[in-house]
Amino acid sequence: MTGLLDQFRTAPRAVLGRMGGGDDEETRRPLPVSGMLAAVGTLGVGLAVLTTLTLIGWMAAPRGPFGEGLPGVFRTACQLWLAAHHAGFAIPGGRVGLLPIGLMILPGVLLYRAGLWMARDADLRVRMPARLPKGTPRDLENARRRAQLALIAQAGISLAAPYALLAGVIALVSGNEVMQPFLGEALISHLLLAFVTGSVATARTIGPWRSMLRLLPERPRSLVVGTAVATSLMLVAGAVLVLGSVVVNFARIQQMSEVLSPGVVGGLLLLLLEVLYFFNAVIWGMAYISGPGFAVGAGTLVAPTGVKLSAVPMLPLLGALPSSGAAPTWVMGVIAVPFAAGAVAGVVTARVAPTPSIEAAPLWGFVCGITSGLVAGTLAALSGGPLGGAGLAAVGPSPWEVALSVTLEVGVAAGISAGIANWWLISRRPATPPEPVRKAGAVIAKAAGRVRPARGAHLPGHWLDATEADTQPIPVIRDDWTDEHAAAAAETFDDMGARRADVIPPVADIPRKPAAKRRAPSPPPKPRKDIVDESDDRGGHVIYVDPYAWDRD
Repeated sequence: MTGLLDQFRTAPRAVLGRMGGGDDEETRRPLPVSGMLAAVGTLGVGLAVLTTLTLIGWMAAPRGPFGEGLPGVFRTACQLWLAAHHAGFAIPGGRVGLLPIGLMILPGVLLYRAGLWMARDADLRVRMPARLPKGTPRDLENARRRAQLALIAQAGISLAAPYALLAGVIALVSGNEVMQPFLGEALISHLLLAFVTGSVATARTIGPWRSMLRLLPERPRSLVVGTAVATSLMLVAGAVLVLGSVVVNFARIQQMSEVLSPGVVGGLLLLLLEVLYFFNAVIWGMAYISGPGFAVGAGTLVAPTGVKLSAVPMLPLLGALPSSGAAPTWVMGVIAVPFAAGAVAGVVTARVAPTPSIEAAPLWGFVCGITSGLVAGTLAALSGGPLGGAGLAAVGPSPWEVALSVTLEVGVAAGISAGIANWWLISRRPATPPEPVRKAGAVIAKAAGRVRPARGAHLPGHWLDATEADTQPIPVIRDDWTDEHAAAAAETFDDMGARRADVIPPVADIPRKPAAKRRAPSPPPKPRKDIVDESDDRGGHVIYVDPYAWDRD
């Protein structure tokens, strides 16, 4: 199908390119046009597949339920296409709503591929990249997330709107004197299925599956993941229950198949029909383990508390149903499965979005149970429905009973496990988590304010900052450094001594004091090597600056 849609995409651009009609930006189709082409291609491929299968069945049984002639074959294929979207039919004396969920796989896959093609054709990946660089402000990230969600919704509507309108046309032409499709159900079912699959496909083109979840805020993302985990675990348990029942009652199923004697081609079609209804049986198994069970006609019940059956339709898959009577005591143990699924979902919910207060975590766990109950009730409504009138007016589980049971079972278990998991996560965190550094200057000032000098200590001298240090740096004084100023000072003192000798008489002519009163002559001052002259102009005064004077005071 994607190859056919690629031809739709490249053909007009190639023609415009030959005609000289602008660049690729000008020849790019708008998103609604791409959605309309994707919807047409999906309907065409889907009807072609179902028409081929219907034609094979008509050739095997020309007088069967496929109609007379090729118009009847095409009308039957259109009815199957509507049934694949879970659109019901009105029949004399009742209605048909028990439709195979497995048949929805065909339009779902085709719509998903069409959504990918539509997003690629409209260059949505270029228009909306997956994520922003690190360090982006929170407001900008939220704005980008809202823009991405709006783009995804726009793409889903661009695919779903024309798809639903075309489905309405198919519903009008597929009716006959026996089965009349409900136009409203056909429009709504096609619109919802195309919107969901188209939106998921568009989100997938923007980024990987993990990026799709990041489009949601943290709290809704935790609820979505927790609900998916709980529902998946219950569905897996239901599938295991159904497969085990099929294995145990395989002889009865084989006997019912032999009674029908469909032949080779009919047997293959019957096997395909049972495979498609197997997904309905999995949801019925989920309803069974949750407690309410399901019905196979008016006044019947299949539940862990007991089984009450009457005449069932001649479908070999229904041969796996248990016999009427009280159920064994150990069967009640299957009710523990929803509680286990809720416990796992609560842990997942708490890990995805831990709450700062321990009291709020059980509340969000119970909310996860509510969403799981809504999903389970929706699946129960899709898996069941009437199969005519009279005794088969109620087939399948009750949606509100399943929703209520799953909400209580999953919600209670998820609330307890979420509270425990959240307490564990909070207790393992440090007592004072590090504050995020928003301004380096504020953090440095806060750290400097906590510094206290030792008792009796004082800061030496005057500390200059960068604005005051506009002179040359003071040279480092080393031990092997020759003091030129000390040599000049020695020469000066020698000259002064020579001039004094001319004026002062010799020492021999001066009367001496007694030896006891004479002092020993003081030694000449040693030149100081730690004095640096910073203003020697070699022509005037010499100023000596001692930068280490504070050390001697």
